[in-house]
Amino acid sequence: MKKGVLPSAAALTGVTVRERQENVAAGILWMLFTMMWFIALDTVAKQLLNVAGMPLMQVVWGRFFFHAIIGMAAAAIVWRRRVASRAPRLQLVRSCLLFLTTGLFNAGLLTVPLATATSIMFLAPIMLTALSVPFLGEHVGPRRWSGVAAGFVGALIIIRPGTEGFNHGALLLLGAALTNSVYQLITRSVARYDHPQTTFLYTAPAGALLSSIAVPFVWQPPLFSGWVLLIAMGVLGGVGHLFLIFAFDKAPAAAIAPFAYSALIWASIAGYVFFNEIPDLWTIAGASVITASGLYIFHRERIVGRRT
Repeated sequence: MKKGVLPSAAALTGVTVRERQENVAAGILWMLFTMMWFIALDTVAKQLLNVAGMPLMQVVWGRFFFHAIIGMAAAAIVWRRRVASRAPRLQLVRSCLLFLTTGLFNAGLLTVPLATATSIMFLAPIMLTALSVPFLGEHVGPRRWSGVAAGFVGALIIIRPGTEGFNHGALLLLGAALTNSVYQLITRSVARYDHPQTTFLYTAPAGALLSSIAVPFVWQPPLFSGWVLLIAMGVLGGVGHLFLIFAFDKAPAAAIAPFAYSALIWASIAGYVFFNEIPDLWTIAGASVITASGLYIFHRERIVGRRT
C-alpha cells in the first residue's frame, strides 16, 4: 500500500503545468480504486511472505523491479518529455525512502494482521504534520498538535506496549510510518521542481537497484505461481501510483483525500477473506482514533489554507 497518502498525493498537485477540468466524482472513484489497488498489493505481499514463505528481500525485489519496468515503459511510450528531473538528488532520496518503507512494512506483515498494519501506517500523515515544522518551517497551531497527539494515542491503543497483546512487528510498522512520513516530506519538496509524471518515473528505480543487489543472497527459485504474484506486485504498485495521479488530476485534494481511509475497509475484508484475520476491539478503537485525528488535521489544514 502504499500508505498514508493524504499529504503526499496533495503535494503531487503542487506543480501546475496545464489547465485541467475538474470532475470530483471521477476523482473520488480513482481514489477508491487506488486504495483497493494498494491493499491488493499488501495482500499479495502477505501471501508470499506468510503462506509461500518467500524471503522478505525477494518479495521487496518483485515489488520494485516490475514497478520499475512499468515506469520505463511509460517513459519510453507516453512520457518521454518527463524523464529529466530538475531535482535528481531529491528524487533519489525519495525512492530510497520508499524502498526502506516497503521493507519495514512487509517485515511487519509477517506477524501483524493486515488491517492492523494498515491502521498503523495511517500515522504517516499525522507524523508529517509534526515534521513539517522543523523541516518545512510550517506553523502548526494547537488544534493540529492536539490532533497529532490523539493520533499517537490511537497507535498506543493498537500496539498496547507492555501487555500480552504487544507484537514486536508493530514497532517495524511504526518505523515504516516514520520513513513514509519523511518520504511524503520529500515528495512535497520534489513537487516544487518536477511534474507528477516525472516523480512517478523516479519512484521505483532505487528500490529496484538496491533489492537487485541484495536478492541473490537470499534467492529461492519460485514456482510459476510465485512468479505470477511477484509480477502482480509490481503491476499493482506501479498502476496504483498512476491511479493516484489520475485521482488528484481530476479533483482537488480537499474533495478526495479523505477517501484514502477506505483502505481500512479493504484491508479488513482482505484480511478476513485470505488470512482469516478479524480485527479485535483494540485495533478497531485505535484505528477509529487515528482516522478521526487524521481527518481533523486535514480539516484544519483546509481552514488554514483558506486563510492563507
